[in-house]
Amino acid sequence: MSLTRFLLAWRTIPLRDREVVDALVDPRHAGPSPDLAQALASWRGSYYWSDEPDGRHLVLTHPTAPRSGERWVVHALLFALTLFTTTLGGAVLSGAVSVDAAMTLGAWNAAFVGHWSSGLTFSLPLLGILLCHELGHYLTARRYHLDVSPPYFLPGPPAPIGIGTLGAFIRLRTILTDRRQLFDVGAAGPFAGFVVALPVLWIGLMLSRPIDSAAYGMQVWFRDGQYWHLGDSIVTRLVRYLALGHSPSVILHPTAVAGWFGMFVTALNLMPMAQLDGGHILYAAAPRRHEWIGRGFWAALMVLGLYSNQWFVWGFLVLALSRGRLGHPPVLDAYRPLPSSRQWLAWASLALFLATFAPAPFGT
Repeated sequence: MSLTRFLLAWRTIPLRDREVVDALVDPRHAGPSPDLAQALASWRGSYYWSDEPDGRHLVLTHPTAPRSGERWVVHALLFALTLFTTTLGGAVLSGAVSVDAAMTLGAWNAAFVGHWSSGLTFSLPLLGILLCHELGHYLTARRYHLDVSPPYFLPGPPAPIGIGTLGAFIRLRTILTDRRQLFDVGAAGPFAGFVVALPVLWIGLMLSRPIDSAAYGMQVWFRDGQYWHLGDSIVTRLVRYLALGHSPSVILHPTAVAGWFGMFVTALNLMPMAQLDGGHILYAAAPRRHEWIGRGFWAALMVLGLYSNQWFVWGFLVLALSRGRLGHPPVLDAYRPLPSSRQWLAWASLALFLATFAPAPFGT
């Protein structure tokens, strides 16, 4: 059934991977009417409504070209390698493998493999959090028929140098239609990751061991005497109180460490600057204010670096990845208004950032 009889005007925007139709709907059918609802049910693609000053619009999308071929072998190998390195990191965190053994390839024998597998209590929940974060982005992008890659996982050095991974990312290979799409794709990842990280943190803290110690907070000890002190955010402090009561100090179970890093990754991604998830949300909600708010936040991060120097590293890494520019690339139609529901979610995103942000994340 043709949609044109329900429309007053429309424009078609052909893109490399899809065709977008911006249509002003006849007020008699903008409810939508039963006839229009029936016609939309047979539309081969996705659509959503947009209330604008001149009336109610339909934004319709349908794919016009096959998706880019995926290198599934690369994705699988990167995931397998990241699973190995994060499990090795978890084995070090649990004390089953010493730091020296983890760093010495000659020590990796049959007995080592048995100890290595104890790190799955860290790696599986951590990769589950990262996977859900990236799938939030990926599935939302696919719902809008955007050309996007599956997640790439990045292996990294195990503890105590790192945690076995440098994170994960997806590649968006097309321009976004409007700020609504940008907001939805950007916000879906942190919220999805947080939903998984919260029960992981709770379960891990229930498995952790409170101790009598003058050192306040969450600690991770290694067999060679090294240790981490992990700083609190509002969420980690609250969950720690609910799980363990007033205990001032706790030796963390590897699963709790995974949950803590899930919260840390959520906060990092929600920082309102550049092209981080928080930057996408900020641009979608307030495009004219994005750059100066981002610059102000980056300056504040540098000041915070005087208190906890890890923020110097993160601030300059973001600056390097954004090629010295803290702005944001435009979307196809920046003038289409953001729905009020997304404005509320933007405030919720800010609240989630503040709740998961740890001013001093690492200590020794």
